[in-house]
Amino acid sequence: MKFIKSAFAAAAIAAVMAPASAAVVLDFEGVGNLANINNFYNGGTDSQGNSGTNYGIAFSTATLGIIDADAGGTGNIANEPSGQTAMFFLDASNSVLNAAAGFNTGFSFFYSSATAASVNVWSGLNATGLLLGTLNLTAQYNGNNCVGDPTGGFCNWTAVGVGFSGTAMSIDFGGTADYTAFDDITFGSVTPGVPEPETYALMLAGLGIVGYMARRRKAV
Repeated sequence: MKFIKSAFAAAAIAAVMAPASAAVVLDFEGVGNLANINNFYNGGTDSQGNSGTNYGIAFSTATLGIIDADAGGTGNIANEPSGQTAMFFLDASNSVLNAAAGFNTGFSFFYSSATAASVNVWSGLNATGLLLGTLNLTAQYNGNNCVGDPTGGFCNWTAVGVGFSGTAMSIDFGGTADYTAFDDITFGSVTPGVPEPETYALMLAGLGIVGYMARRRKAV
């Protein structure tokens, strides 16, 4: 059994929460190799100074990006669903993403794992509030049957998703650190990469409230 990466990355600054925007699919392209994702999708940067689109989504410092070794990174990954970069975590007890504006309908992603893992959807920030949904992931890693891109052990990717009622604001990723990779994390759909119209409306509404409050402060 192989690890996803070759070495651990140092911890970086803590994530800061902000309202989410209408874009809901995270492919992690542009995140640095072994960089803490942090505020890459929250108007800030990862631990290496890279910045992405501000989707209002912040990650705990235990969550890192990894680039396929074939693309110059250190990732033991192959056949990625999109691009060359995936997400993994160092500490299963501290691997959380927050979407402060909220999302509904469902949550989905692709994963490759050498061990059983779990993902929980919560109504509050920082994995608090009501548990809205759970995904139990099975180990489907097999470094000996890779095709197409045979140089990475984590080459089998499975699409999973969960539907739920209510509004979710955070996700926690549990399992064995360094043994599960994630890609194309999708908000608002049970199918990764396919957001539902209702989620766009909800996230845009959240942005509208933020914009309105900002205009009121300027007017006072």
